[in-house]
Amino acid sequence: MAGFSSRTPPTAPRPATGSGEANVVPLRRPRAEDSLWAVIASLGRQDRIAEIYPTREAALADRSWRAAQVAAYAGFLAGARQPLPHYSVAPIRRSDLPKAWRPLPALGFLRGTFI
Repeated sequence: MAGFSSRTPPTAPRPATGSGEANVVPLRRPRAEDSLWAVIASLGRQDRIAEIYPTREAALADRSWRAAQVAAYAGFLAGARQPLPHYSVAPIRRSDLPKAWRPLPALGFLRGTFI
């Protein structure tokens, strides 16, 4: 058998030794798409996920935009005696999203209910 080597290729797993050692199994890392950043709208004791983003920077930009929209309508909201929503950013896993989740409009709370 010319050209055949009895060496084990370097990519093959090494067999367990007879001393009772087990093979080490690498743990799966969470996929990047599993961890997201959520913009959370809070109004009183109610929290709603307003939007999700793959990066923290994008979520912070959306939070700033939403806060600016609320600030622009602050006079109207004070006259209507509606509380102002507060927006924050937090990490979230895709599996933590409610099944029927939909993005929250920036001024969706103006319809009289906190969607």
